[in-house]
Amino acid sequence: MPASEPFCTDPGPAGHLPSAARGGPVSLALSRVARLHRVEAGRLLKELGLYPGQEFLMMALWDCGPVRQSTLIQSLGLDPSTVTKMLQRLEQCGHVRRRPDPADKRAVLVEPTEQGEDLRARVEEVWTGLERHSLAGLDEAERAELARLLGRLEGNLCREAGEC
Repeated sequence: MPASEPFCTDPGPAGHLPSAARGGPVSLALSRVARLHRVEAGRLLKELGLYPGQEFLMMALWDCGPVRQSTLIQSLGLDPSTVTKMLQRLEQCGHVRRRPDPADKRAVLVEPTEQGEDLRARVEEVWTGLERHSLAGLDEAERAELARLLGRLEGNLCREAGEC
């Protein structure tokens, strides 16, 4: 079979829905949308010199100011080694600095640098543009309903994962 042909050309009775996902069409659609959204966010963030996920770390610092690294790890819900790697990269780029916590020399405080603060407006532009083209064609009522429904999904999943 030539490389340009799909490996499975029979769409089956449910169209593009894989047979194993027939019991979860919304979950499949949500997974696809989330992946595509993350890919596009990553493409846009790359233009700012950021890797996907680093913007969330920066958003936390912009909103909270200096915070203990351990608190940041907990609030992001990521593996400590992942956050440490993100911080190393952001530090090398000059966006954050780490320093001992004056209240506890064993703890490390993380804060945005002036360069990191300057990045905020550009990240806001990326997220505004991503929102605009992701929701193109939806009116205000549809956008509000989508946000409401996604909030309910998030609550369900949050409770199930025990991360509320």
